Amino acid sequence: MREENVVSTAATAEEVEIVGRQLSRAPRGVVAVAHRCSCGLPDVVETAPRLPDGSPFPTLYYLTCPRAAAAVSRLEGAGIMREMTARLAHDPDLAAAYATAHRDYLARRDAHEVLPGTPSAGGMPERVKCLHVLVAHSLAAGPGVNPFGDEALAAVDDWGRRGPCVAASPAAACAAGGTAAGSAGTTEEVPA
Repeated sequence: MREENVVSTAATAEEVEIVGRQLSRAPRGVVAVAHRCSCGLPDVVETAPRLPDGSPFPTLYYLTCPRAAAAVSRLEGAGIMREMTARLAHDPDLAAAYATAHRDYLARRDAHEVLPGTPSAGGMPERVKCLHVLVAHSLAAGPGVNPFGDEALAAVDDWGRRGPCVAASPAAACAAGGTAAGSAGTTEEVPA
């Protein structure tokens, strides 16, 4: 599944509210919508390297769509992360591509603020610890940047094909390119 909906635009109050409904909690540190689902709603947000309370938060890209998160969780449950990590030890080209993805991730996060100790996310570059982070990175950065995120995306269906995962407010639906009548109140709500 790959839609070229990389946007990285400042998140509006309505988008933050939609993300809150996707997560079933108030999102923290959201600075931008980094990617939109094929349904038009945010599915990846970009977060500040520090949360509003000042604590470090090394996860720059956060997968918010509950359908996307469920699809990636199924891959994780199937043991794909162990397989991916094992391949790093035997495939120098893959290990080099993953190290490059790690540097890309850090450079993007460091553009906001450099965190002490250069903490990584998703297990990069030595292992695959959180496929959700790698998928979010792939969606935000576009294809060809994170090899494991790209592989995971190729293994899942388009989670937006059934329409929005949460009902969007009329104003947010119009801003996302949808219609107010077609997106408000007609979709199933999926818990995060």
